[in-house]
Formats: sequence, structure tokens, C-alpha cells
Amino acid sequence: MSTSIRRTVSMSKLKTGRSSADGVPINYNDDKFKKLWDTYSFYLAKDVETIKRQITNHIEYTMACNRVDFRPYAIYAAAAHSLRDRVLEFWNDTQQYFTDVQTKRVYYMSIEYLIGRSLVNSISNLGLDDNYKDALKFFGSSIEELYEYEDDAALGSGGLGRLAACYLDSLATLNYPAWGYGIRYQYGMFKQKIVDGYQIEMPEYWLEAGNPWEVMRADVKYEIKFGGHVIVVRDVKGKLKHVWMNSEAVNAIAFDVPVPGYKTVNTLNLRLWSSQPTTEFDFAGFNSDENSHMYWDALAEQQKQEQICKVLYPKNDNEKGQALRLQQEYFFSSATIMDIVRRFKKMKKPFDEFPEYTAIQLNDTHPVIGALELLRILIDIEGLDFSNAFDIVNKTVSYT
Repeated sequence: MSTSIRRTVSMSKLKTGRSSADGVPINYNDDKFKKLWDTYSFYLAKDVETIKRQITNHIEYTMACNRVDFRPYAIYAAAAHSLRDRVLEFWNDTQQYFTDVQTKRVYYMSIEYLIGRSLVNSISNLGLDDNYKDALKFFGSSIEELYEYEDDAALGSGGLGRLAACYLDSLATLNYPAWGYGIRYQYGMFKQKIVDGYQIEMPEYWLEAGNPWEVMRADVKYEIKFGGHVIVVRDVKGKLKHVWMNSEAVNAIAFDVPVPGYKTVNTLNLRLWSSQPTTEFDFAGFNSDENSHMYWDALAEQQKQEQICKVLYPKNDNEKGQALRLQQEYFFSSATIMDIVRRFKKMKKPFDEFPEYTAIQLNDTHPVIGALELLRILIDIEGLDFSNAFDIVNKTVSYT
């Protein structure tokens, strides 16, 4: 018999942050979606029968499998989605708690993350090893067999990425309020294949079958600018302002990957940015014989914009590769800083208090341009003077 566990409201297992939002509790009773939130009152049960039913539902409803087209991979994907359901319960509660208490958050910026295989990590951190082992026997499978179906997330290549992943795991387990930020590489670096004793480098299509652990946030999108020039103008109050003109632009779209702590409710977030063109399709050019070159020009521009997130560490022994690396670093840093500033502004606090709620940690040299981007946004977008903005950046940003 399944037994559901009532979900915590205060997130009392977390020890950090203020007890309430400046002493004013959040009142959700006036929310027009109150009935929806009331259904969030219980966690999914952990017993074997509930897990079996979850996996069965995901095989049919998420993977759309029947007897004709069933394949063993579907069991892995269904088990992964069933675990993700449980992780997202903790993730939602954690993020809501951080928002309610307006706690200071650590933002970790890294060009790499070697997070390993999420199935292994999630089962262990949720303490469900035995339950999933027994449930999978029902499907004629085992945890060890499912491990083979999951590709490592191709988000890093070495010690730098492993260090970043370990930091996030530790922050989650120790109940710290933190977020990670990085790039959602389409191919990673490369996949090694040995042929006749020689290494052959091949693209690593780690997203070929999709990624059940990520959540696309189509509503979290920022326009990132490259090139152009800056002009100086005076606003209506006579204050000098710098305006960025004639730039190229690409959109940064967010993909969230929950990071569960070990045997704790605290579940952090790794937000990865993917590049997409600001305009998807030139319909007029596509349908026009006379202006067909417009379509092909737009297609070439789209491919150029999307290549920012194609691979980790593009070759930099030529000018084109160096430019792409710099684009990667600025793209990732700019989107991250804009996201952090947006979250702070939702609290309706003055920017003088920004360092009291925000700590930005830069992992190695790749995201250091983020410090300058924060300075630019505070001055050019938010209207702070240089002295005040520099002081805020100095108190907020750290580097290792």
C-alpha cells in the first residue's frame, strides 16, 4: 500500500536564509490558483508499487510505447522521468523557499560541468536504491542495465568541469542556496573511437535521444548583442548615456537541470544556455523566386548564431576560432548576469543591497568577462554611476 508524505511548507530542513521575507509571510490564500497549489500537498510515495506504476505510466504516456514498437531504452527513459518527477518536487519546494525568504544566493559560473550520469546520482541521493532495484525486476531489468543507456552529459572535458559539478553537489548536500550557470553544448568535445589501434575523433551526439533530466524554459530568454558601436547621448535629465547601436543579436534560451543534494530536500539548479536566432524563418524570401537569396542568407545567419553552443572549446589556432570562443564566453556571461539581475529586481530592493543577496563565483578565466558585463548593465541599463556600480561589482564577484 502506498503512503504519501505531506510536503513541507517552511522547508524546515534548510537552515539558511531569513525566516520570512523581511518578516512578512507570503499569503497564498488569495492566489486564484490556490486549488492547484493545494494538490502539491503530498510527495509521491516511495514504495515499490508506486514506482512500478510511475514507470509504466511513463512508458505509455511519455514514451508512447506499445508492444509493437517497444524497446528496452524506453524502460530507462521512463525510470529517468519517474525519478525526475521526484527530484522536481524537491526542486520546486526549494526554489519557492529561496524566493519566499529572500535569502542570499551563490551563483557559480563555469564554462564546463562534468555532472556524470544523472540516473545514478538521483537514485542514490534520494535514497531509493533498493526500491528501484525491486521495481525494475518487475520489468525484467536492473539498475545496472539502465546505466548503459544514459550518455554522460557532454558539458565538460576534465578537472575544471568535475570541480564545478562537485561544488554544486556539495552546495546542495550542505543546504546552501545556490545556482550553477553554464552552456548547453550540442556536441560537447568529441567521442573517442579506436580503429586499428588509432584514436578516431567523432562528434558526441549526447542529445540524440533527448535529455530526460532537463527542463526547457522557453519563457526565459535574453537577447545577446555582438559587434556594432556605442554612441553617447544625453537623456531628458541631461545625464550622459551610452547606447549600443547596429549590433548583431542572438537569443539565449534557458534549460534547467535539477541538482539534488544527498538525502536532503535541498535541490539546486544548473541553468544552461542554448543559442537560437532572434528570427527563425524568412517566409517571404522562401516563397520569392526574385528574393530567394534572402532566404539562404537568413539560413546562413541562423547557422552562424546556433554554432555558438555547438561544441566545447572550438579550435583557437586561427582568428575565426578565437572569435567563436570569445562569443561563447560573452554569450554565456551576459545571459547569466541578466538572469541574476532580473531575479534581484523582482525583490524590489535598491541596487545598493545587491551584494547582500548575491554572490557570484567565477570558475577560471572563461567567465571573467561577466564582471565587466555586470558593470555595463548597472551603468548603461540600470543608470547607476560608475563609482557605485564598481563598488557593487567589487563586493559581489569572486574568482578562483
